[in-house]
Amino acid sequence: MRDIRLQKLAHLIINYSLNIKKGEYLQITGGVATGPLLMELYREALRAGAYPEIAANIEGVSEILLKEGSDEQLQFVSPLNRTIAEKYDATIHLLGGVNTKELAGVDPQRIVARRRGLKEIVDIRNKREANGEYRWCLTQFPTHSDAQEGNMSLEEYEDFVFKAGLIDKEDPTAEWKRISEEQEKVVKYLDTKKDLRIVSKDTDLRMSIEGRKWINCDGKVNFPDGEVFTGPVEDSVEGHIRFSFPGIYAGKEIEDIRLTFEKGKVVKAEAAKGEDLLLALLDTDSGSRTLGEIAIGTNYGIQQFTRNMLFDEKIGGTVHAAVGAAYPSTGAKNESTIHWDMLCDMRDGGKIYADGELFYENGKFLFDVIEKGI
Repeated sequence: MRDIRLQKLAHLIINYSLNIKKGEYLQITGGVATGPLLMELYREALRAGAYPEIAANIEGVSEILLKEGSDEQLQFVSPLNRTIAEKYDATIHLLGGVNTKELAGVDPQRIVARRRGLKEIVDIRNKREANGEYRWCLTQFPTHSDAQEGNMSLEEYEDFVFKAGLIDKEDPTAEWKRISEEQEKVVKYLDTKKDLRIVSKDTDLRMSIEGRKWINCDGKVNFPDGEVFTGPVEDSVEGHIRFSFPGIYAGKEIEDIRLTFEKGKVVKAEAAKGEDLLLALLDTDSGSRTLGEIAIGTNYGIQQFTRNMLFDEKIGGTVHAAVGAAYPSTGAKNESTIHWDMLCDMRDGGKIYADGELFYENGKFLFDVIEKGI
């Protein structure tokens, strides 16, 4: 029996998130486990008049390449993937596999090398996105393995996923439009500011955001969504930050991450667990010690940590920072083969100041301050 929630999710992504039009080329990618949602998205894309293509990923193939491929094979860029990056109008990426730890036994340096090889494709898509020529959306299909990572049964995890995306509401599209309007107030306020300061437990981080654009994440790219973000001025980040939740990279956990910045670069990095991987990631390339993103999570329907950054970075009452590549749409310029998010809890005494003005406290926006400043 078809799950009505999958039908509603597919309708929302095709018609609201990506706004697929007649005649557009759409690629839908996902593992075999995501099949039910792949098919609903394919059906909905046909109804919109698009030309959808499904690229099903076989679990285990990436592990074989990373463990057995030569250096040249890790760097290889498929002409097919390059053509898709250059020509397709939109892509949907589905998360959800049979084993979230599939790459846990892979040498981190080989993972980094593969990411370096794919940089050409990422750069093409980022530039086309910034020019309004390309859209993409990332979403989650609930699987047993992801439910286990979140310490939930499959049924509990399904409810969590669909509630986080407001699919349980009668009209999810109307709900996301309402959220978009509320977050737009925050974006307009921050777009006028020059400096940002984030203060929390073992955290005091300062940066310039002058001339940078804040992005309203309202269900158009990631789904579920709920954040506002920008890219700080590259050489401006100063201070220290402690990330309250484990950092997850290729199925591996790095716990109690602490970073110190000087003139925009990470000059000191520590972790209680997984420090070797942390240092390897930071040494990926010339841009991997620079902050490419700073963001505030706004989805208060997500309150539990699930080891899935699609959801975790949206937790209402948190901020997240990503080292590595910046999004050109923000006006930021940092380039790297990685973009890795880490999460800091702000719900117990956390404060954020813009140009010295307190506009966020204990995980909540102070909308009376924000509305006066617009």
